[in-house]
Amino acid sequence: MAENLSKADVSGLLRRWHQDGGAPDERLIRAVEGELRRIAVGYMRRERPDHTLQPTALVNEAYLRLVEGDIAWEGRAHFYGIAARVMRHILVDHARKRQAAKRGAGRRADKSVSKVVDPAGGRDVDVLALHFALEELETVDPRQAQIVEMRYFAGMTEDEVASAMDLSSVTIRREVASAKFFLGHKMKRG
Repeated sequence: MAENLSKADVSGLLRRWHQDGGAPDERLIRAVEGELRRIAVGYMRRERPDHTLQPTALVNEAYLRLVEGDIAWEGRAHFYGIAARVMRHILVDHARKRQAAKRGAGRRADKSVSKVVDPAGGRDVDVLALHFALEELETVDPRQAQIVEMRYFAGMTEDEVASAMDLSSVTIRREVASAKFFLGHKMKRG
């Protein structure tokens, strides 16, 4: 059962986890498990219907990667941003393996291996193409890339992203609009 802790409590437990170097506190796990599951469900809602990965498996794989890493958590927004990125990378890895298997079987590769809602405004887009565009955005504006990950990959609302990042909803809307333009341009270029 998820534990209701304040943002400050979660941030403190995340910092303590890094400082102690061991396993995360059980209270922290209970506090973040619901949000991680919600992020995973948001990702999977945007995936193709016959996807073999389930939200629980995505959360478990992300959790293992997060626990293995030695990350100095700056707070809960940082944690959820990294968790969303880890989940995106898991889905990208899954899409690459599926694409490689299709090519290896002698069939033409499916251009839309795995689809998500297109943050640039289209209906859906190949997750690999979006991944590469997001990597480019991250080099130009890391905050915008994090907002896009949280908003579109993790399925968070503008208000939830604003709260997690301690920014105003107006700032999030402005950053999303700018990121959509950038991603749309990069994805049209190919």
